[in-house]
Amino acid sequence: MRRGRRLLMDVALWLGLCGWVVIDAGSSTKHWELLFGLVATTAAIAVARRYPLVSLAVAMVASFIVLGSFGGRVPIWEGFVLVAVGYLAGYRHPVAKPMLRLFAAVSVVAVPVALLWSDDGFAAWGALLGVLVFAGVTPWLLGRYVRQREDMARDGWRRAEEMESRQRLVADRARLRERTRIASDMHDSLGHELSLIAVRAAALEVAGGLDEPQRQAAGELRQSAATATERLREIIGVLREDDAPTEPVHESIDELLDRTRASGVLIESSVDQPADGEPPMVDRAAYRVVQESVTNVVKHAPGAAVTVRVVRSAGRTDVVVTNAAPPAGPLPGRTSGKRGLIGLRERVRLVGGTLRAGPRDGGFEVSATLPHDAAPSEESPESQAAMDAEVGQSMSARELERARRDVRRSLIQAIVVPIGLFGVVVGISGTVFLVQWYRSELAVGDYDRIRIGQTRAEIASLLPSGQRIARPRAVEPPVPAGAACEYYGTERSVFNLNYEAYRLCFADGRLVAKDVITEDEKRGDPDDPGGAGR
Repeated sequence: MRRGRRLLMDVALWLGLCGWVVIDAGSSTKHWELLFGLVATTAAIAVARRYPLVSLAVAMVASFIVLGSFGGRVPIWEGFVLVAVGYLAGYRHPVAKPMLRLFAAVSVVAVPVALLWSDDGFAAWGALLGVLVFAGVTPWLLGRYVRQREDMARDGWRRAEEMESRQRLVADRARLRERTRIASDMHDSLGHELSLIAVRAAALEVAGGLDEPQRQAAGELRQSAATATERLREIIGVLREDDAPTEPVHESIDELLDRTRASGVLIESSVDQPADGEPPMVDRAAYRVVQESVTNVVKHAPGAAVTVRVVRSAGRTDVVVTNAAPPAGPLPGRTSGKRGLIGLRERVRLVGGTLRAGPRDGGFEVSATLPHDAAPSEESPESQAAMDAEVGQSMSARELERARRDVRRSLIQAIVVPIGLFGVVVGISGTVFLVQWYRSELAVGDYDRIRIGQTRAEIASLLPSGQRIARPRAVEPPVPAGAACEYYGTERSVFNLNYEAYRLCFADGRLVAKDVITEDEKRGDPDDPGGAGR
């Protein structure tokens, strides 16, 4: 299906370009142009998909041949073919070096061949380079830019999928780490209670006044408590990670804040004491909210003042930790991976609470609502997406900015390179043209001293070192039979739009005709003493 669609597009493009060839070349006086145009167009489109640079080379060579044959004028059909093939080559082969080599090769080869083949010589070479720059290189750069934009979009979706998978892995790891903390808390509390049960059972076992069945039951209870303690230790040992962060066992929020103040952090706090009936898991969740929030302030907002509020009631515990903007601004460098907040969300979720975190008045605020008798809440897709986005936001932003820079650079190249190449072509062409112009200038006095019948050797000292390559677009007098003509410039300024040149025709080494070929109607009148018959 896809292959058929590509073939249909290629056929449609080929028919459209061939249509231009028929319309433009069908009325040409050079009948070979129509056949040549159809063949060149067919060859270029036939290899455009598999060998785009070969297709572009075919179009460039065709432009060169047509330009040389038409004296610096490029037919419309050839311009359309070159633009279309150049764009496709840039889109399908965006690598720059092969294109630069191709353009350099065509430019270098075009110089001597244009000078030898075309009647306009250097003018034809300059026109060829101009056509190649604007009809070949510019469409190629445009196609390259479009391809890079599409690649950026396609690569962006691929990176987004990779980042989503990576972010989920990071978030899952953070949640597992927090569950390891919870398991450690369970070990600390349940292990202690089970140990007390075992001690009390042992006391009952040796106490007096019990009959044998009761003493045996106490022994079994002691053994069960010991076995449960050992099983709990094994399970927690499997869950615990070697690098899992730890904190002092049974440390209260007040003790945590006092320890943090001792390190130099300015903290204002209002902490209610644990209420009767508050579950230990809720108390540890409140502790973790305060601990993680204060740790983030120390890491990412050094010197900022911190306010801690812990309000406990009969049914829930509210925790709010707010920090002001850091005096010296945030620390430079890589931003936080947000894994601490992901673990905190997991801790709060498992007690049925809600957690909110975000900027506030130039600083940051973390608040949690922890119910005392709620079951673990389900994780919503929205919160999951938010956590995943927090983890990979900085990395995605860097990758996106790098891709955007590449596309912007390509767009700048598509604009600057053609202008630069055109400037180089104009500069070289203008310099060579001016040098050749003044080296081929024949003074009017020397022209007047030249007489028909003189030999080439007699007048050689009067002639310039070079001939005029560019010639007036005027009807020349017939060339004498068997004669070879030479063209020299007059003293007319280069800025004069009416161009003219001297023509000297030699046969068997002798001057047989001298004429002024001019675009000025008055000078070209044979009846004018200063005209063509001069």
